[in-house]
Amino acid sequence: MNRLVWLTILCCSTLVSSQNKPQSIFILAGQSNMAGRAGIINGKWGNEVPPECKPSPQIQRLSGKLVWEEAHDPLHKDIDHRVSGIGPGMSFANAVLEKDPNIGVIGLVPCAVGGTTIDEWKKGMKLYNDMIDRTKAALKDGGALRALLWYQGESDTSVLQDTETYKVKFEKFIADVRADLQAPTLPVVQVIVTSGDGDFVKEMREIQKTINVPNLKQVDSKGLELQVDNLHLTTESEIKVGQMLANAYLQF
Repeated sequence: MNRLVWLTILCCSTLVSSQNKPQSIFILAGQSNMAGRAGIINGKWGNEVPPECKPSPQIQRLSGKLVWEEAHDPLHKDIDHRVSGIGPGMSFANAVLEKDPNIGVIGLVPCAVGGTTIDEWKKGMKLYNDMIDRTKAALKDGGALRALLWYQGESDTSVLQDTETYKVKFEKFIADVRADLQAPTLPVVQVIVTSGDGDFVKEMREIQKTINVPNLKQVDSKGLELQVDNLHLTTESEIKVGQMLANAYLQF
């Protein structure tokens, strides 16, 4: 077999594998505990992936360049402006696949950015626009948008007014997302925070529990182990959040 024929076969086989397009699309949005800060050693990604976060051809990731690729941690490596590690995304996808093997290929759309407030996610802001644009790009390949997974609120605990207005802002955010994606009943699974940048974490938790929008389910991260910074979840905790998100989603 000559070199030209071999290269042609190789290119065609790569093309075929790249056509493993997702049928079930999930948005991952919020701040650092969604982007993932576990598994980072001395400011760098440590390359250790637990079994619950193992990659699979059945789990794809939309890259920063809007290309589908096999997903693996760190999912937000070219989305978040800080070093990312293990978040809940891969354990979520693996848990969903295990419990619902008929869901098809899962497509994760990472959009989370660490240190961001709810005001930075309102309609018209860069984070919001990027999330909408990335989701629309993901749907061009014919997949169905299944849910928005949301983990954010830690950066809104420093000023009491920001905490107290979170409910109204988040409910408006969900309404805008559903309208702009033409998905009026889009399921949303939200993580109730367990840590924060400020003194009003307890108040934020109570505010988040009062959020009232259709097709919303919540999971509570209270009691999960934090890293030494007392802000970011450990690897084991991120895995648990992902599994809780999966269980909540599968109840829809």
